[in-house]
Amino acid sequence: MTQTERRFYLIKRLLEEQPSYTGIKIPVDQMEQKKLLRSLFNVRPPRPASRELLEVQDAYLQEETRRKGITDFTDLRPIRKGLYLWRGDITTLRCAAIVNAANSQMLGCFVPCHGCIDNAIHTFAGIQLRAACAEIMRRQRHEEDPGEAKITPAFNLPCRAILHTVGPIIHGR
Repeated sequence: MTQTERRFYLIKRLLEEQPSYTGIKIPVDQMEQKKLLRSLFNVRPPRPASRELLEVQDAYLQEETRRKGITDFTDLRPIRKGLYLWRGDITTLRCAAIVNAANSQMLGCFVPCHGCIDNAIHTFAGIQLRAACAEIMRRQRHEEDPGEAKITPAFNLPCRAILHTVGPIIHGR
């Protein structure tokens, strides 16, 4: 399957999951298709998916990441012993783990194509990440407190794991 065929397949399957999406047409423009696919990933609730859907999604996301270019941690130079400063797309960093600025529900950002890091990580890791986070939260039985952290596999990201943590919420000065 080509990348275009994978994208079309994924959009079609994700649209079929929601009866309310029946009238949505798949755009002809490649960038608009990518935007629609990302939106569908972003709003999909945590639920099981077929093995075929996951295989196509995994191949698609891994190829997209490959095309963006992967930065290997071993190619970076420390600014001090044990301290690295790098600016780039965290979803393309090959390392032991990346940190996700998560929300207290730990399910990722449900706003289509939002610019937050939580949205990007959940998009490019794949739908398995939201399901893994939902299972953690189901067992925990309460929202995540600021400063606490959970770890999940990275699924389709080049890193090995994702550390999810809720940052402090500051009001006023």
